[in-house]
Amino acid sequence: MIFSYANPVLRLGAEVFADRARDAGVDGVLILDLPIEEAGEFRAMLCTRGIDTILLLSPTTTDERLRRAAALGSGFLYAISRLGVTGARDVLAAGAQEMVERIRKVSDLPVALGFGISKPDHVREVGQWADAAVVGSALVDVIAREGASRDLNTRVEEYVRWLKS
Repeated sequence: MIFSYANPVLRLGAEVFADRARDAGVDGVLILDLPIEEAGEFRAMLCTRGIDTILLLSPTTTDERLRRAAALGSGFLYAISRLGVTGARDVLAAGAQEMVERIRKVSDLPVALGFGISKPDHVREVGQWADAAVVGSALVDVIAREGASRDLNTRVEEYVRWLKS
């Protein structure tokens, strides 16, 4: 799975990017700033290479755009639980469950929920109504703290085990 912005992909060349991603064993691509309305051609290109197109949905995504994402997306849909910047939070965003429920009304694709998930109780709660909990910033924080350590892999594994506890 690759998360990227459009500019690096366009600078490299979308076809070259897709070929390299396939050759590296990538099975899904999420271009964070790719509008759903412009995703069709990119999706078709990835599809010919056996790569899923993951689309990003936010609490302000209209029902019409949710339906379009459900038609274009493959693999899973990635819902963000709140607007703003990502980062670990003490509590899940209000409305996160409702966001997942809105998506489920228009799609059978699995739904992954992210933004602010950083504790086992977050993962347990999200797991009650979403198919996956995405932990980004909190994991990056562990890597930043332990990056120079010979125990980096162990620390990351411990953090993931803790999240799953």
